[in-house]
Formats: sequence, C-alpha cells, structure tokens
Amino acid sequence: MNSKLNILFVAFLAISLISCKQNAADKIEDADAAYAKERARLAKVGFPEMTFTSMEYDFGTVNEGDKVSGSFEYTNTGKSDLIITSAKASCGCTVPEYDKDKAIKPGEKGSLKFVFDTHGKPEKQNKSITITCNTKNQQEVVNIKGYVNPKSGTILTK
Repeated sequence: MNSKLNILFVAFLAISLISCKQNAADKIEDADAAYAKERARLAKVGFPEMTFTSMEYDFGTVNEGDKVSGSFEYTNTGKSDLIITSAKASCGCTVPEYDKDKAIKPGEKGSLKFVFDTHGKPEKQNKSITITCNTKNQQEVVNIKGYVNPKSGTILTK
C-alpha cells in the first residue's frame, strides 16, 4: 500500500512540474511573439532614432575622489516613439540615469545623465554607457573620458 502511495505522489509531482514548465515556456513564447510583432511594426512605420549632440563626454582633468556629473543630450529623429529599457555603465563607478517608462515622441529631446565616482580611479579614464532601446540597432553606446589626478601617496602600476 505504501509503495502505491509513493508512486501516486511521484506521478502527481511529475505532472505538476511538467505543467509549470509548459506555462513558463508559453509565457516566454508569448513575450517573444510580442517582441517580434513590435519589431515588424516599427520596420513598417519607421524606427525611432537617437541622435546625440555628442557621443562622447570629456570631463577634462579632475582630482581623485571627485564625482563628475554630466549628460548626453539627444533627439528622437525617427518616425516612432523612442523607449529606453535600460542604460548600463561599463563599471560600477558610473551610474546612468534615464527617462524610465517614458516614450520620447519623434522630434522630442531627452537626456541621459550620469555620475562618475573617481575614487580609486587614477589616471586616464575611458568609460562607456550602453543604452538598450527600441531603435533599429537596439543599442546605442556613449563614452566618458578624462584624466584623474591621483591622490598623493597612490602607488601607480604600469
């Protein structure tokens, strides 16, 4: 009797797991289908385009420990609403800030702000921010550069 209960329990567990996996797979397939449908729609009407006033921000020379703030200004020069889904910096020392959950209409302007913490980052610096959005390329990259004067007593390695 006990072995029949174990078999019944294992069968119930297997069916439960299979049905959960199927629901998750359906959700992924639905999301992929919605994404493909939106990309096809944008291809017909025209993708949004991020046109930056400058793709590079040169902060010049600062002292180690300073926090550098700046922004990248852009215009949606495309034919559809621009939606930014994420902005990620190449390192944790740079924090980007962007218009979340906001559609930038064709012709409208926007800005991607950032703060770069120079603590522990002496000498020449080159950082990037990758913007994931609904443009044709799906990603745009902007760069931050400059020179950080090391704190006195900092040991530099080559």
